[in-house]
Amino acid sequence: MTQLSKLTALTVSATLAASVAFADDTLTYAGSGGGLAQVMKGVFDDPFAAETGVTVNALATSDRASALKAMQVAGKVAWDVAELNPIEYATASLSGWLEPLDWAAIDPDGVLPQDAKLADAGIAATFSTIMAVRTDQLPEGKQMTSWADFWDVETFPGGRALQNQPIDNLEFALIADGVAPADVYTVLATEEGQDRAFAKLDEIKPYITAWWTAGAQPVQMLSDGEVAYTSAWNGRITKLAEEGVPVEINWNGGGIKASYVAIVKGSEKADLGQKYISYMMTSPERSAQFASMVPYPAMVKGLYDHIPEEKGVMMPTHPNNIDGQFVTDAVFWGKNLSELKERWEDWIFE
Repeated sequence: MTQLSKLTALTVSATLAASVAFADDTLTYAGSGGGLAQVMKGVFDDPFAAETGVTVNALATSDRASALKAMQVAGKVAWDVAELNPIEYATASLSGWLEPLDWAAIDPDGVLPQDAKLADAGIAATFSTIMAVRTDQLPEGKQMTSWADFWDVETFPGGRALQNQPIDNLEFALIADGVAPADVYTVLATEEGQDRAFAKLDEIKPYITAWWTAGAQPVQMLSDGEVAYTSAWNGRITKLAEEGVPVEINWNGGGIKASYVAIVKGSEKADLGQKYISYMMTSPERSAQFASMVPYPAMVKGLYDHIPEEKGVMMPTHPNNIDGQFVTDAVFWGKNLSELKERWEDWIFE
């Protein structure tokens, strides 16, 4: 064999070896498990493996903040990409347990809104805490269209309910007091803004029939007619309306909640993790397929071109709904929840 032939053979062998190594590569994803994991597998994981040769090893996990902390303390990272709820994300971000993301590489075509692209995580799915209204209990000729209306007990008499926590209620109170949803955290970040929110809550407190603690409670209270107006999670109200109960969602001033995806600090596969996040977040077709199966839509542009209009308008990131809402600031609450929760508990029992 000539030197050229030997060199060619070595080059081909090296290329094949690299291809095999890539094909045998795996990416470990820490998620929620259950039915959601099965949807993820069909919509994202298996197609990603088919296109890249990289197998996604999906783990069912809980208390991810504690697990991430243990990994960082031990200096041994077992996960590459993690799904995080807002409090988990805030804890991990503030603690420095996540890798920075290169959004120019993840979203080169700019199909994601800026709100979806955080320095160290992406918003992969959403739901909203919204106002739900029993339309048959509205005064004749009136529509409740804002949190200011919710606070207007003279024009809109009837039972009301809110969740028993500071998250959302402080934001709703400020919006009812005239703060634009886009400015709510600028105001809430100040001591004066927090005082203003609690003062506004003082006005509505005597008219709250119940302070709910589980997502099924406002649904049941609306169904029974115990309350006419309440905060609630959008997916549950959509189902209630489908059952024939005369309820509707008011998206104006709603709080969008995010499911985040992030790369764990210390992962040796950060570049591959970014490719997986890009695959998950930047395709409107794949995102529409996911949202059609699980009612937690992403924020990618063009998503609703692939979902029937009657179904899309019931989702929080639909163009008809998103502009009047705010994205709940997980990092703000990560920094302030302990103090504001203590103040809330003192206030609720006054």
